[in-house]
Amino acid sequence: MGGKFSLDGHHALLGKGTEDEMEIFGYRTQFFRKALCIAGYLFSCGALLLVFYWKPNWDVWANCAPCDLEEADTVLLRATDEFQRYKRKKVMSLNLQHLLDSEKPDLLFSEDQDSVIYRAIARPGLKVRFIQVQKIRYAWDVPGKAFVRVGSLEDSNTCYEIHRKFGDGLTKRQRDLRKLVCGPNAIEIEIQPIWKLLFKEILNPFYVFQAFTLTLWLSQGYYEFATALIILTIISIGLTVYDLRQQSVKLHNLVEEHNKVRVTAWTKHEGGHQSESCHLVPGDILLLEGQKLSLPCDAILLDGSCVVNEGMLTGESVPVTKTPLPQADNVQPWKKHSLEDHRRHVLFCGTEVIQTRPSSKGPARAVVLQTGFNTAKGDLVRSILYPKPLNFRLYKEAFFFMGGMICVAFVGLIYGACVYAHNKRPASQTALMALLLLSGVINPALPAALTTGIVYAQWRLKKRKIFCISPQRINICGQINLVCFDKTGTLTEDGLNLFGVVPCQDASFRPLHSFSSGLLPWGPLCQAMATCHSLLFLEGRIQGDPMDLKMFEGTGWEMEESGSGDPESGAPKTCSVVKPGPKASKAPLGGMAILHQFPFSSSLLRMSVITKELGKDTHGLYMKGAPETVASFCQPMTVPSSFQAELKSFTAQGFRVIALAHKELSLDAADSLRDLDRDEVESGLTFLGLLVLENRLKGETRPVLEELREARIRTVMVTGDNLETAITVGRNSGMIPSGDRVILVEASDPEDPHPASVSWQEMEDTQPCKETKQDPCITIYDKSSSSFHFAMNGKTFQALQKSFSSLLTKILVNGTVFARMSPGQKSSLVEEFQKLDYYVGMCGDGANDCGALKMAYAGISLSEQEASVASPFTSQTPNIQCVPELIREGRASLISSFAVFKYLILYGMTLFLGCALLYWVCIWKQNGWYVSRKVRVNCGHHKLERILQATEFPLLQMQIFGNYQFLLQDGVAMAACLSTPQVWLWTKKSGSGNSRTGWWKESFKGSAFCSSPCSPGNQSSFPFGDNGAPNGTSAIRNMVVSYENTTLYHLDTLNCCIMAFVFCKGRPFRKPIYSNHIFTCLMSIWLGLCVFILFADIEVIYKGLQLLCIPNLWRGYILIMIVVQFAVAVFVEDALLENRRLWLWIKALLGIRSSSKYRKLQRQMEGEASWPPMNHRDFTEDAKRNRKSKTYINPAYENSEDV
Repeated sequence: MGGKFSLDGHHALLGKGTEDEMEIFGYRTQFFRKALCIAGYLFSCGALLLVFYWKPNWDVWANCAPCDLEEADTVLLRATDEFQRYKRKKVMSLNLQHLLDSEKPDLLFSEDQDSVIYRAIARPGLKVRFIQVQKIRYAWDVPGKAFVRVGSLEDSNTCYEIHRKFGDGLTKRQRDLRKLVCGPNAIEIEIQPIWKLLFKEILNPFYVFQAFTLTLWLSQGYYEFATALIILTIISIGLTVYDLRQQSVKLHNLVEEHNKVRVTAWTKHEGGHQSESCHLVPGDILLLEGQKLSLPCDAILLDGSCVVNEGMLTGESVPVTKTPLPQADNVQPWKKHSLEDHRRHVLFCGTEVIQTRPSSKGPARAVVLQTGFNTAKGDLVRSILYPKPLNFRLYKEAFFFMGGMICVAFVGLIYGACVYAHNKRPASQTALMALLLLSGVINPALPAALTTGIVYAQWRLKKRKIFCISPQRINICGQINLVCFDKTGTLTEDGLNLFGVVPCQDASFRPLHSFSSGLLPWGPLCQAMATCHSLLFLEGRIQGDPMDLKMFEGTGWEMEESGSGDPESGAPKTCSVVKPGPKASKAPLGGMAILHQFPFSSSLLRMSVITKELGKDTHGLYMKGAPETVASFCQPMTVPSSFQAELKSFTAQGFRVIALAHKELSLDAADSLRDLDRDEVESGLTFLGLLVLENRLKGETRPVLEELREARIRTVMVTGDNLETAITVGRNSGMIPSGDRVILVEASDPEDPHPASVSWQEMEDTQPCKETKQDPCITIYDKSSSSFHFAMNGKTFQALQKSFSSLLTKILVNGTVFARMSPGQKSSLVEEFQKLDYYVGMCGDGANDCGALKMAYAGISLSEQEASVASPFTSQTPNIQCVPELIREGRASLISSFAVFKYLILYGMTLFLGCALLYWVCIWKQNGWYVSRKVRVNCGHHKLERILQATEFPLLQMQIFGNYQFLLQDGVAMAACLSTPQVWLWTKKSGSGNSRTGWWKESFKGSAFCSSPCSPGNQSSFPFGDNGAPNGTSAIRNMVVSYENTTLYHLDTLNCCIMAFVFCKGRPFRKPIYSNHIFTCLMSIWLGLCVFILFADIEVIYKGLQLLCIPNLWRGYILIMIVVQFAVAVFVEDALLENRRLWLWIKALLGIRSSSKYRKLQRQMEGEASWPPMNHRDFTEDAKRNRKSKTYINPAYENSEDV
């Protein structure tokens, strides 16, 4: 039935090149295979179905035959990451005949035949095949023979095509068709039913294993022990289900309002009408007439302008102005036409429209770009619903270790079976006892216990106003060894202080005008500062970018609400108006109207406005931006020859410098401002001068960077600001220590006939002298200094990526300052660091750092929002103090996970060895003929007290109240608490079995007996006689109540106390154990109780716990063994396994080196005299020849000890 199929047709990539990329395989269900599988489900009592639930790929392979995707009714999805997880999806079908009737699809899509929806309609059946993957719908592209994403407009549309195809809206039939294929515009998160959450949790492999073990224990009569574990399991599952349910409710409430927005949509031939936002489809026209609106979809602005608050996306609640998409007749797709500035035309779902401004054609209009989970808000929700799996070393190695424990369990299974089979016991009994031994090795509570530390770390982070949407990343924060910081708003203050302006007149700079001496005099420079900004007058106050606000306040001018001015002034109603205020310098005009704005772009590094003097027909253009960029648009004759020197004199002192320029424009009334070519109007400007602002460090910056440096965590600055300013901030903050050299790297792309080149130049440290504020000081460094830092701009970084990829890795090992970096370049830098095996954290304000924050292992957005799409972590405290706090919590959580893992593994091994020893002793004593019908090996109910108190309480308190000290070293200590006194006790031999029995008897006969009602003198000291036969009718009971069991009980109970104490120590990761008062009290009480039971002669206790009263001398021996075991455990754990110096010495002795790529690079560069290059230029050919050259370790960052 499957027939022949092509490999290419059977396999493809779904969502190629996106974050959701997956491999997809086509399969067709076969009736015969399905019938066999159903029979397998019945005969296996559902076990096969459970296996298929865990392994969906096995399910598909068993039920289906491979085929082409075009014929498939089932697809198998495989993630392209290293985990390669599988998912099974059913191919569904939509019948469009009832909707289209006699109307042909060609007529509906006559102007948009490149649409995915048109290409997805199969003819002549008029059906659409699709799959739903992580809330996203993929339809089958019939001509393209691939599943493609639906729910958004095609990116291939040009600006002109978007206006032409969708400018007049869609017809009702087109809307209905698109809604059926794309689905409703809704971000629907159903509240998961409790029964579904319960079943998902119960079907976890560990809980299934626990159900299996509990069934075994109950079948053998361990009612108390099994009941206790059942209660604990029910509580654990209940708490987990409750937590998942609460999360589901919170997420549902977060998006519920999104689906209830009322909007005004425009339908072709019918006009505007009110409707629910869930009916919107890609291509619909939205009319934006209201003052405020929460956008229910992503949309492209076609007419008018909007002011929106994008705090949900960026974490920065600053009004952003959106401009309409130009109607340029260009063959490039609309996104490429606008480069990185396409976002300035897009209104994102979940953001709030604060203000709209109509165009000459009518109200502001926008075309729906994406709907549902395809939107920006949908992407945020999906990132919470489907977090990416993290390849964390702890989990990976724990998985392999668990595999080893499973092998030990099977060895125990074989051992138990062999012992019972050797004594010719019944097969059923042999199987049961062997399975009992297998079940004691692996603790089913291990996964839940490992997440406990994460849960409480997240709770403590929330108390510190650090919110997390990806809890699994908390443990990864414990391994961060490199942190990238944005500069403005992160290391430095958000608000800039005006220092002064340097006017330019006749191509020469005038003396600095300080704002402390008064407001700026009237002139073109004052006009530029008053008009060239993105400020808005909203809700009775001026709002906008903090730097623009400072600049505007420095002029003393005032802003009026749009359209509130005098109609006689000639100012349009849709523009902002600025006028001189009472404190402003005297001006010969009544005010200026800001007619049009070319917004600031991080890729263009500039913004400009077109203005008009009130009451006149004089138009002008004002520009501000990065000094180098603005100067390149000015007439060379207007730029002073000392431009670079003047700029450097300020940036070297840490000031932020903005350049201003001006141009007179001749515009007719008929000219449309939106159709003006930006490059044309922004040419031939006159240079006006420099605006100098103080960029002060935050008070917490320097101490935090010093703290990270002491912890050997490398810090890097990634900013969009000037390189000189960034270097100065780096020195002032301590990121570049005093005395270290800074080497400027400059690279250029190849330009015929010149190849790509890279130059190296050492920079002098120019700092303001303490004696005067005017003249700078130059610090001369020792050229032999081996501590150095590379600094470069975004252009150099991009050129190095393209032409010097091997050289880039060497530079990154010592790269500290990266300036003029675009958002895309910031993301690429984080990725390059990760390729070198750094655990990278990123801290930014969320504005231009969204990509880098999401790319980093731990992205921290400094935002007032509780959570944003920008990063996994959001800190409401606007300084970098949150970075060490997060690392502390991450490392505390990590070390708690280690401790819990070691404790539970050793607890299982203790139980396993104790049971194995009892198996051997009890079977050996029977001489092959005596067996109880219900042998109760003492791993059961009389250990209930130990399990409840020694396991659960210490474990719970270790997690809840486990404190931390400071930062965690790499490396995990292996457990060595289980020493060998009990093994020595049971393996000591003196010839034969009877002689061993004699040894026990002789030991107790020669001891001082207990003088109490439970004295051994009043009962049998051993359940067997000298000939191996049972002593009386109580022999079956005495198989449990024996000296072996009693001794092992005391040893194991106290051993759990030892493990809890040894693994719960404080330094260097947490506070000392005695500072955890509740845990210390519980441990003390339990230890005292254990010692009391050991030495007490109270018959009620002995009978209740099914123990024998043993001689006092033997009790002393037990106590001595426990003390020795405690000393050995502490010595092994602290003096051996966690002795860092010892392991460094062993590594050095054996020649073991770190396998991290950046460590290997450091070793390769070690001792190379020619590195770093100084004051010369390399070309592409030279770089290729030097690819195998060595690198150099930077002592400023790296420790000489290779851990």
